[in-house]
Amino acid sequence: MRILRTRSIGGAYVYVCGVRTLSVPEAIALLEEQVKAEPGGAIAFDGDGTLWSGDIGEDFFEALLEDGALSESAHAALAQEASEQGLETTGGAVAIGRRIHAAYLAGTFPEERVCEIMAWACAGWKRTEIDAFAERLVAQRLGLDARLHGEAIDVVKWASDRGVATYLVSASPRAIVEQAARRVGIPLSNVASATEEVDANGYVQPRVVRPIPYGAGKVMHLRAKLGARMLYAAFGDNAFDVPMLQEARLPLAIRPKPRLLARAPEIPNLALLAQRI
Repeated sequence: MRILRTRSIGGAYVYVCGVRTLSVPEAIALLEEQVKAEPGGAIAFDGDGTLWSGDIGEDFFEALLEDGALSESAHAALAQEASEQGLETTGGAVAIGRRIHAAYLAGTFPEERVCEIMAWACAGWKRTEIDAFAERLVAQRLGLDARLHGEAIDVVKWASDRGVATYLVSASPRAIVEQAARRVGIPLSNVASATEEVDANGYVQPRVVRPIPYGAGKVMHLRAKLGARMLYAAFGDNAFDVPMLQEARLPLAIRPKPRLLARAPEIPNLALLAQRI
C-alpha cells in the first residue's frame, strides 16, 4: 500500500490511505525474525530528523557564523561557491557564508553542495580544534538529549542489547556527527559523514572527500563498512534517504518530511515507525 496524501494537524502528519504504521515492538519483532533467519546483519540510521529533531549540520554551521569563526582560509572557496550560484561575493568569509546559508534556507542553493560547504567551513583549523568546538557545541548549546526521537533510540538500544550492529550515515559534518553518535551509543567506527580533507600537517582544506553520504552516496559509504552483509532495516526521514531505504529489507520512515512521502512509491514495503516522545 502507498501513501496517497497527507495533511498536517498541529505540526504532526496524519497519514491517509494507508501505508502501514509499525509500533516499536512490532518493528523489533520483524527485526528479530530477520536476525534469527540470517544472523550477522545490521541496521542503519540517517541522523538529522531521524535519530534527533533538527539538523545538527545546520546547527554547526550557524554556530560558526554566530561566533564569526570562519577562517579567511575558507574565503576564496566560499566566494567561488557563491559566485557559481549567482550570489554576491563581497565581504569576508563570514559575510559570504551568511549569504550561502540564507540562500540554502530559501531553497535556492543546492542542498548537497551546502552539506559539503558545512563540512569544510573550518578550513584553516586543525581537526583537533574542530572536534573540540563540536564537543562544546553538543555539550553546551544544542540541547541534543531533549531532541532525541524516543522511537529511534528504542531501536538503537534493542540493537545494542541484541548485538546487532548499528550504523549512522549522515551528510552532516564529521565532527558534529561523531559527537552525536557518542550521545546515542553508536561506535565511531560505524559512522559515515561528510568528511573534510586535511593536509599533511592536519589543517583542514576547503574541500571534502567525495561523494559525501547524501543520496546514493549513503549506500556507497554504508556498503564500504557493511560489506555484503544483510541490511535488516534502514531508517530515514527525507528524500535523500531513499537509496538507503531501498537497500534495506525493512525500510522505515521516522517522522517523514513531505519530500520523502512524495517518493514513497519508489520504496517497496515502506512502513512508518510510530512516534514516541
